[in-house]
Amino acid sequence: MNFWEQITGSDMTKEMKAFELRIKKLPDDYQAAWEEINANIWYYSDFTGRNLMPILDGVLGLLEEGAADGESVQEVLGGNIKGFCAALAGEEGAKSYRDKWREQLNRTIAKKLGKQED
Repeated sequence: MNFWEQITGSDMTKEMKAFELRIKKLPDDYQAAWEEINANIWYYSDFTGRNLMPILDGVLGLLEEGAADGESVQEVLGGNIKGFCAALAGEEGAKSYRDKWREQLNRTIAKKLGKQED
């Protein structure tokens, strides 16, 4: 990946298009589960979202294996997709980029206020 691809995000666009091609080969219930995972997992991304690309690739591989084995989506993922996404991100309550930004802003403000009191 070159610098320009990193700046523009074209590397991620290519990867997501490759994921979409793989998803189209899955049964409809698996495709619906993927859409729900995709909607819920981005909450745990960093600023660029690159931290999620290997996770999404692994999830897609899991879905492909489950479909090939004839398992239902519930057997593969369980009934709670939001919980599944939280588990993928590390744990329930994992910090999102919003939480990280909020903490950084609070630290910056506290430093500025601390300097003003001197």
